[in-house]
Amino acid sequence: MQTLAHFADGGPGPWILLFPLFWAAVVFGGITLVRRTGWRGRRGPRPARPDDSSPITVLGHRFASGEIDEDEYWRRLSVLNEEFGRTGRAGPV
Repeated sequence: MQTLAHFADGGPGPWILLFPLFWAAVVFGGITLVRRTGWRGRRGPRPARPDDSSPITVLGHRFASGEIDEDEYWRRLSVLNEEFGRTGRAGPV
């Protein structure tokens, strides 16, 4: 090892020891780039987003933004639950 990095004997000098670090950085950077760009593709379907257009969701957004008060929210929610009620595993309640 001493003769490889020894410049006085006509060897390449101590800078030759930086080549493994350089190639490690190139390989690591390439792997990181490939992983971030999504080269492997998706591993399945995207998770489903909640339905933002359902009447109960719209009512919740209106209540959260302050368009309607709490009494109005509960009154309208009871009507919507009768018509668009949430279903359990066994069906509508």
